[in-house]
Amino acid sequence: MNNDYAVFILTHGRPDTVLTDKTIRRNGYTGKIFYIVDNEDKTVDKYIKNYGEEFVKIFNKKEMADKVDEGNNFDNRKVIIHARNACFDIAKNLGITYFIQFDDDYTSFCYRYDTGAKTIKNIDSVFNSMFEFYKNTNIKTICFSQGGDHIGGFIGIKLKRKAMNSFFCSTLRPFQFIGSINEDVNTYVTLGFRGDLFFTFTNIQLTQRQTQTNKGGMTDEYNLYGTYVKSFHSVLMHPSGVKIYMMNTINKRLHHIVKWDNTVPKILNYKIKKI
Repeated sequence: MNNDYAVFILTHGRPDTVLTDKTIRRNGYTGKIFYIVDNEDKTVDKYIKNYGEEFVKIFNKKEMADKVDEGNNFDNRKVIIHARNACFDIAKNLGITYFIQFDDDYTSFCYRYDTGAKTIKNIDSVFNSMFEFYKNTNIKTICFSQGGDHIGGFIGIKLKRKAMNSFFCSTLRPFQFIGSINEDVNTYVTLGFRGDLFFTFTNIQLTQRQTQTNKGGMTDEYNLYGTYVKSFHSVLMHPSGVKIYMMNTINKRLHHIVKWDNTVPKILNYKIKKI
């Protein structure tokens, strides 16, 4: 067990269907898991019964909402942004310097190669390597890739200038998520524009259930407001670099697109440095 960091699973209304803990244990994780739950969740007692009071960390959602730029006047707190921001204080109170934020519905973690994918069997070593990289850089956070990052085939082992869904974090490098919906995109475009570094590591991929098919969590909000309102939050936060466009998939839907030339400073290759 590595006591240098812990996994935080952000969850709401799913005390009996948390998938991520089972997945990472199956992949060989031996460290501590804490379940981050808000005080407005009617199933808090069931979480405590299932996972133990020591490992269920409850935060005041209204108190956190008053500190966050939600990007709207909906007065609706059924979103994940408050839990994401609460993690930094929770970690500090636990005496944990490094932590990983995971959603509660991951079904697999795998290595991505040009020949396909391979299930991770010793995910402790992966977490250790990610944090070793994190500690030796000045990045704000780094994330694992998702299926959409690999559309079109294998893209090689790269760092992409985005950060979504899973987050390696530290209380030494706190930042605040903004915008109650699409909070991950809102945050990396806004802070990226100011020079903070957010990355996705493409060689590791996580898989999760489709949001709109998994009861609880953020599903109700996406069904209520639709993808236009979701994506337009990022336009509000960074209008010079984000716009709305139509995704031409089987089920067409509106989505955001980031113009990176208008969003983040360029990272130049050290080879062109003047001697």
